Amino acid sequence: MAQATGIVTITAATTARAAPEPSGWRAWLRQAGVLTALPMALLMLAGFVAPLLLVVAFAFMPPQSFSILQPPTLANFQEIFANSFYRSFLASLYLAAATTLICMVVCYPVAYAMVRVFGRVAGVLALLITAPLFVADNLRLVGWMLFLVKGGVLSGALQAWFGIATDSMLYTVSATLFGLVYTYLPFMLFPMIMGIAMVPLEMREAAFDLGATRWQVLKEVDIPLAMPGILIGALMTFILAAGALSEPRILGGSSVVMIAQDIQNEFTFAQNWPKGSALSVLMILVAGVLAVTLLRRIDLDGIFGRR
Repeated sequence: MAQATGIVTITAATTARAAPEPSGWRAWLRQAGVLTALPMALLMLAGFVAPLLLVVAFAFMPPQSFSILQPPTLANFQEIFANSFYRSFLASLYLAAATTLICMVVCYPVAYAMVRVFGRVAGVLALLITAPLFVADNLRLVGWMLFLVKGGVLSGALQAWFGIATDSMLYTVSATLFGLVYTYLPFMLFPMIMGIAMVPLEMREAAFDLGATRWQVLKEVDIPLAMPGILIGALMTFILAAGALSEPRILGGSSVVMIAQDIQNEFTFAQNWPKGSALSVLMILVAGVLAVTLLRRIDLDGIFGRR
C-alpha cells in the first residue's frame, strides 16, 4: 500500500513537472508588474490616448463642425497652408530651436561645474535654480514685463544712474526668446547634469594620461558619453518651447505669434475645433518624429541600469 502511494506521488510530481508552461499573452500576464501596472495603463488610455485620438478625428472633420460623425476631409490642412497659419508654426520651430541651442550652451558649463567642481554647494545651487519653478509662469513673466517695459525697472535705472533713455524692450522676438530661455532652462540643465554624471572619471584620467588635451577630452570623452542626458534635455526643451503660450503672449504681444496661440484662438474665439485640431496634429507629428529620432540614439536601458 505504501509502495502504491509512493508511485502515485512520484507520478503526480512528474506530471506536474512535465506540464507545459503558459505561452503568449498568458505568459505576458504572469510577468512581474504587469497586473500592478494595468490600472495605470487603463488610466493613461482613458486620459491620454483617447483625447489624442479624438483630436486626430476632429482634424479631418469639416470646418466649424462639432461632431466627428461626418465624412472626413482635408479642408482644414489645406486652409492652414493656404493662409498664414504656417507662419506661426515656423515661428514656433525657430524659437524652440533657438531656445534649445542657447540653453545647451549656457547649461553645459553650469552642469559640469555642479557635477565636478562645486561639490556640496551644488545642492544649494540646484535649490536656487528650482525655486522659481514653484511660482506660476505667468507671475514670473509679468515680473520680467515690469522689468523690461518702457519706464520700468531697467529703463528707469539706466535713466536715473547713467542718463540713458531707452525704449521698451517688450513685444519683440528677443524678449520672447529671453522668456523662453528663462522658463525652460532647468529642463535642459538637470538632464544634462545626469548625462555628465554618467561619464566615468577613470576614462577622463586615462585620456589625460595618454596625452589628450582638455579640448580633446571634451570632444572625444565628455560630450559623447554625456550625450544621452544632453539629448533628453534638448528634446524636453524643444517640445516645451515649441508649445509655449504664456511667453509670446506676455513678452511678445501681437508681434510674436506662436502655434499654441493659434490653436487656442481656434478652440475658443473662432469656435473652429477642426482647424484647431489640425494645427495640433501637425505639432504632434513634428514632436513625435523628433522624439522617435532622438530616442533611437539614446541607450535607455543603460541609463536605467537594466544592462
